[in-house]
Amino acid sequence: MTALRLVDTAPQSFSAAPITDDEAAAMFRAAINLFRLWSVTDEQAAILLDLPVRSYRRWKAGDIGRIDRDSKARLSNLMGIHKALRIIFREPQRGYAWIQASNAALGGQTALAVMLGGELTDLMRVRRYLDSERGGW
Repeated sequence: MTALRLVDTAPQSFSAAPITDDEAAAMFRAAINLFRLWSVTDEQAAILLDLPVRSYRRWKAGDIGRIDRDSKARLSNLMGIHKALRIIFREPQRGYAWIQASNAALGGQTALAVMLGGELTDLMRVRRYLDSERGGW
């Protein structure tokens, strides 16, 4: 008689790899385009990224400064929001417009208004909502 042997398939040690500076710079460049598609002003973009407007404009011109952990998290959430919208809406323009449309699930506010609260958790709130709407992977 053969004994049943169980195999543990769970990851033994999971730790997310930190976002590299090169990845963050690429996300920043993508965010510049995203802000244009969302009709976000430089002042609003600076709030979303928690940067002074002057620094944002300098970065936008190509002189990207040091991207700290908080900024990397903000960029990651913005990219997650964009990804979720592209999954939810077949027509990209509908997703871009959704950012500026009032939403009952967000207390009648627009997603942009929520995100302009300025806190990382404001971006996370919108991302969590969209992730729940789009479902699993």
